[in-house]
Amino acid sequence: MKQRDFATRSIHDAEKPLKDTGEFGDVVIPIHLTTTFARKEPETATRGMDYSRTGNPTRQALERKLASLEQAKHGLAFASGLAAETAVIISTLKSGDSIIAGDDLYGGTRRLLVNFGSRFGIEVKFADLSNPENALSVISEKTRMIWCETPSNPFLKITPLKEVCGLASDKGILTVADNTFASPFFQNPIKLGCDIVVHSTTKYIGGHSDTIGGAVVTDSDTLFESIKFFQNAAGGIMSPFDSYLTLRGAKTLAARMAIHERNARSIANLMASSGKVKEVFYPGLETHPLHSVAVQQMTGFGGMVSVKLNTDLAGVRRFLSGLELFSLAESLGGVESLIEVPSMMTHLSVPPDERRRLGIDDTLIRISAGIEGENDLIDDLESALSRI
Repeated sequence: MKQRDFATRSIHDAEKPLKDTGEFGDVVIPIHLTTTFARKEPETATRGMDYSRTGNPTRQALERKLASLEQAKHGLAFASGLAAETAVIISTLKSGDSIIAGDDLYGGTRRLLVNFGSRFGIEVKFADLSNPENALSVISEKTRMIWCETPSNPFLKITPLKEVCGLASDKGILTVADNTFASPFFQNPIKLGCDIVVHSTTKYIGGHSDTIGGAVVTDSDTLFESIKFFQNAAGGIMSPFDSYLTLRGAKTLAARMAIHERNARSIANLMASSGKVKEVFYPGLETHPLHSVAVQQMTGFGGMVSVKLNTDLAGVRRFLSGLELFSLAESLGGVESLIEVPSMMTHLSVPPDERRRLGIDDTLIRISAGIEGENDLIDDLESALSRI
């Protein structure tokens, strides 16, 4: 059967009444708030459900939809993106193992890998994975996983996934791709060879800045069973209500991502031509060093833009104070436009010396383009730039 369009799958997949959960023809999957499910016989769970930490019909529908959107077999939903990442690490690694991680990562992910990984005897080595040769230079006999974000946070580096996954597979190393910035609408890392995909569903998939969640997606039955066991044993599940909100958000993902990208592209072009910016980081620009790789593995370039303003911290503050439509806030991927200063916000947990080495200084700002009117966003930014 011919695969349906992404927009069709985002609305219909996993939304039909499920025979094993007892719906009554609901067009929209209902919120199953129950904590437990009554049995007729002690040894048999009714319709496969026994306790909502283990399985819940609303969460199950979301997990099926996430797998469909990433074109994979299995999906799991967690209480947050970091809960999903924790599940992957604990389920697949042991003391003495080593991870190679991209050097440009969300601060919370770096904190998780370094601080908590070390407690469990897991070594982390960082490398610029935009060049796969950098991974080869730090691979050892202990390397069990390569972890990347692509595009990355905050510099929107692109990891050539086919190359990285190819070299990892040859050596029996798992590959994990954080696909949050691209969303499954623009990129499907499983199809490019990745073993595991993680998401903060808080961002584009939820899409409305009103629910926290995370996801793990895989084609591997073995990895799925291992991570699902941890999901149940540790209990970091997504609640039924958050599952419902995320399901609702996913239905409009295709429509939203097209507008996010349109606005981000215009913002990137404005910044590049403004004379007020030292550098623009957006994979949709031909000046991006891995633009050609992004074209090959993505169908679009997403809604995130980072720039280094050609000013000092006082100038950055004047710029931020001049904005009306962009809220100064962490997070991203919602319908409203957000802006932040990574050195003081999302990447504050990165040690100062490491921030300086990576180039995360006080002039770097990260923009999440919402779905407001394109011209309104440009006018707002032009007004704020005039204050520099």
